[in-house]
Amino acid sequence: MLLFFSFRQLEDKAADMRVVANKSFGMGERVEYRVHYGFINAAEAKVEVGKNISMINNRPCYRVNVTGRTVGAFDLISKVRDTWRSYIDTAAILPQMFERQIQENKYRKDEKVIFNHNRDQAIASVKDETKTFAVPNNIHDIISGYYFLRTINFDKVNEGEIIEVPTFFDGEVYKLRVRYVGKDVVKTKFGKAKALRINPLIPTNKFFKDEGAMRLWVTDDVNKIPLKAEVELKIGSLEMDIKSYRGLKQEIKWF
Repeated sequence: MLLFFSFRQLEDKAADMRVVANKSFGMGERVEYRVHYGFINAAEAKVEVGKNISMINNRPCYRVNVTGRTVGAFDLISKVRDTWRSYIDTAAILPQMFERQIQENKYRKDEKVIFNHNRDQAIASVKDETKTFAVPNNIHDIISGYYFLRTINFDKVNEGEIIEVPTFFDGEVYKLRVRYVGKDVVKTKFGKAKALRINPLIPTNKFFKDEGAMRLWVTDDVNKIPLKAEVELKIGSLEMDIKSYRGLKQEIKWF
């Protein structure tokens, strides 16, 4: 009887999984970016949602790939070939599985994280080692956290307000924190567009200038895709600009 009750509790929790309204992204979306250090091209990044739905943990998911690679002179100094992947529940906008394959010079790391939202657990595997971590309810990975932020109606967020998203990364739970700065206009290769300015708040470390070292501009429409980013480092600054896009929910209004 007790065993039956325990299983019933898990079934009820699965049935109660949150539902997030999403009009911001869907299958087939693809956006590419150029990262530059001053006038020097430093890297390229691509963010794409698979054209088909994937079933993970018996839940339909968007398969989101984020790939990054250094180019030009930067590729000679520090060669990077990274792939990050998240399987995001189409209804809850929560991760069911997260993967990353890191290749940075001679450093290699392959990791897989399975999320058990019924038990509030993250099961992380690196090589032959598997660990289970207790995590808060509605936990995100780095990629799914960004996609969840895209579903937020910023017309209901006050300027200066900080949004916090519980996130699991590299065996630890922390809060992905972003400050909504306000509305702006940003210039790109395609023209100008209305944008929302958001400042991801970065914990103090040896690479970034300070907590507010990153500035991000996303389209002020249903898409909310990044158009431009600036990062102040201890030694100079990096900028990221949109290079190409397709498969958006709504065409961007350039002027």
